[in-house]
Amino acid sequence: MANVPQRTVNHPGPLPPLEPNRPSQQPLSQSPSPSVVPSPTPPRYPQAPPTFRPDQMHSPNLLSPSNGIRTGSPVPRMSTPPGPPVFNTPVKPAAVPFRTSPATPQPMGYSSATGSSLPVSTPSYYSNGSSTGSQRDLPDVVRMEEPIAADSPYVLFSANKVLKQKKLANVASLGFGAIVSAGREISPGPQIIQRDPHRCLHCGAYSNPYTSILIGSGQWQCVICENMNGSKGEYVAMSKDELRNYPELSMPLVDYVQTGNRRPGFVPASDSRTSAPVVLVIDECLDEPHLQHLQSSLHAFVDSLPQTTRLGVVVYGRTVSIYDFSEESVASADVISGAKSPSAESMKSLIYGTGVYLSPMHASLKVAHEIFSSLRPYTLNVPEASRDRCLGTAVEAALAIIQGPSAEMSRGVVRRAGGNSRIIVCAGGPITYGPGSVPHSMSHPNYPYMEKTAIKWMETLGREAHRHNTVVDILCAGTCPLRVPVLQPLAKASGGVLVLHDDFGEAFGVDLQRAATRAAGSHGLLEVRCSDDIRITQVIGPGEEAHSETHETFKSDPAVCIQMLSVEETQSFSISMENKRDIQSDHVFFQFAFHYSDVYQADVSRVITFKLPTVDSVSAYLQSVVDEAAAVLISKRTLLIAKTQKDAVDMRATIDERIKDIALKFGSQVPKSKLYSFPKELSSLPELLFHLRRGPLLGNIIGHEDERSVLRNLFLNASFDLSLRMVAPRCLMHQEGGTFEELPAYDLSMQSDKAVILDHGTDVFIWLGAELSADEVKSAAVLAACRTLAEELTEFRFPAPRILAFKEGSSQARYFVCRLIPAHKDPPYEQEARFPQVRRLTAEQRRKLKSSFIEFDEESFCEWMRSLKVVPPEPR
Repeated sequence: MANVPQRTVNHPGPLPPLEPNRPSQQPLSQSPSPSVVPSPTPPRYPQAPPTFRPDQMHSPNLLSPSNGIRTGSPVPRMSTPPGPPVFNTPVKPAAVPFRTSPATPQPMGYSSATGSSLPVSTPSYYSNGSSTGSQRDLPDVVRMEEPIAADSPYVLFSANKVLKQKKLANVASLGFGAIVSAGREISPGPQIIQRDPHRCLHCGAYSNPYTSILIGSGQWQCVICENMNGSKGEYVAMSKDELRNYPELSMPLVDYVQTGNRRPGFVPASDSRTSAPVVLVIDECLDEPHLQHLQSSLHAFVDSLPQTTRLGVVVYGRTVSIYDFSEESVASADVISGAKSPSAESMKSLIYGTGVYLSPMHASLKVAHEIFSSLRPYTLNVPEASRDRCLGTAVEAALAIIQGPSAEMSRGVVRRAGGNSRIIVCAGGPITYGPGSVPHSMSHPNYPYMEKTAIKWMETLGREAHRHNTVVDILCAGTCPLRVPVLQPLAKASGGVLVLHDDFGEAFGVDLQRAATRAAGSHGLLEVRCSDDIRITQVIGPGEEAHSETHETFKSDPAVCIQMLSVEETQSFSISMENKRDIQSDHVFFQFAFHYSDVYQADVSRVITFKLPTVDSVSAYLQSVVDEAAAVLISKRTLLIAKTQKDAVDMRATIDERIKDIALKFGSQVPKSKLYSFPKELSSLPELLFHLRRGPLLGNIIGHEDERSVLRNLFLNASFDLSLRMVAPRCLMHQEGGTFEELPAYDLSMQSDKAVILDHGTDVFIWLGAELSADEVKSAAVLAACRTLAEELTEFRFPAPRILAFKEGSSQARYFVCRLIPAHKDPPYEQEARFPQVRRLTAEQRRKLKSSFIEFDEESFCEWMRSLKVVPPEPR
């Protein structure tokens, strides 16, 4: 930031008490400035300015070091898969947004009247004792009412209340925290504010619906640090109703949007939503069956792309072929060696030559189809795992053609595509040639060292891609071992994902399309601020430490700052918190601020503010616990540690101890018994954790370590909805009339005359009972209905799940059965209590259902709880 002249900012005394014992902590948000900046995309971000008085028509100043900003402060412990970096904790001040320029409230004037400590906007509001005439009333302190729509779909707390007692609140077995996501793209609405925000000079928090305001002077009190701030007179109002015109003072979620024409030296792209290029990096070492499926997926992929999308195609084996779209009648490519990284000179001569390596679909669709049809299967007699694949060199070449000559444009004017560019790797085997490669065989005497070197090189390449706003997604398919530990750092460091598929067929094709078209912002930063009584202890998600030396911060900024590797609705952060001390106040405040550039080239600051009540009653706290959110937070903390199969086994024992500790701390002892009753307020939590314990994340369902590693990394970064489904499957039974009934995921749902859908996040299973399957016409109709529902449930999910259908008794049915709780082992009264649908069965149907099960040693949920000497809670 450029140096600016120093000036003094006066900070008035605290706000006069609104209650007998404590100053008000009701915050207010900031107000929209009437000077709305013209937008190059007015239909995208319409902003109807509220009503203002003439004296409010002005523009806020920008933040500067003279207003109390300093640089450098540490951040707390950050945990990101697979190996979280460890930082100091408790939390210390951290970096603030590195891209946005918040508004600076003006210096606050003081009254010249003796004996008054209230700050005011102008001295003329008060008599100084020597003037004549009437004296105006002191400005009123206004606390805004509770905001409209206090709940946010982008933040979910594990409990809606906070325990005051530190000892109980910090019980590690239950814990407290939040799952936060940047959310969906900006949509037109009253929450959009096209001006700089008002921020606290002391801690950097934003004004919000809970702020207290002196309407006579327009000054507002920060809810995080209770510091007084000026608003340059914008919050001067005659009544509370006037302040409601400001979105940030009436809504808990607001989007501050600055569109591209506010950045000098910026050339806006036309149709920026689709101008970011997509480069396919394709493995050419495929056998014919795999290649045929891949070609079908690629043809469908280019047909689905918007006409303005720029496409590039790079194919790799032992060499790298960069396809030229200037040849319309034939597939033509420039070929470079894959043995080493391409030199800057060779890439410069390529980019400045006559070839066209990125072309919009409206001009190159036919050429793209020609390129895909020209691909040929691998012909040498070499095993799949031993074929030379120079994936690293191919990604370097793809990065080079995306960057092109833009960095050398004259006068420093650089064209920036909207959102992130994308490289999508279609891989059928490990990288075994060139930079970042590993030996063909893991028995190679130098394999551990070479793997370590390859991992470091791939991570460096991923960081380079992220630096150039390019996401690398790696979509793998086939049966060949892929050396996931080597490939994962490339995807992770760039903000992309690595996904495994059985083949290059339907699910692969769907993921290919969703990977290219999903919205993704860039330059993301997440700031989390909370009341001084709360400490953030751990953050898990697709981000890393925001380096303090590269960012500004306020005088006493308590924010935890996280650099987001990509900004997507399908991802989230899990934030664990604890009490620093016993809480005395009746409320605590939390503020989450996402800063990023969206796909429309706008700079967005999405600010979400929460106010949670504090309670002394343990029962009231437990009643406010959101079981599903608590289960997801616990699961992510657990999976963070479970890096290997051995770790996963250890974490199952940790789940057992967690259940016992919750029962001991929050439950009650059964009279005349050594058993403890699990808290009835948390009736769903133990069953969700039982699913975690025996499911694919910690259980024995997944055999190969590559699959487990990919699933773990996906889970740690996934949104709340997908995370919940990956922990505990959702079970839907088809009923007569084409409706579906949601039931617990118990094996009692396996009724021979029914069809059942089981949604387990990355897999969706459709099970058809034997009696239903015997009627071919009926079963075909039911199967079609189930498929339609499964596709609707997962329409926007990324990665797209496999959808598998099978009949009762088939070999594939084991995938379905092993994910259901074996409740058939429980006595009838417990079955009826936990699976009420069985009450509708006749005696004969129940007998047939019971006889259909094969006995094995696995415990039911109730048996597991009793083995821990804990009485399971009654279902709600």
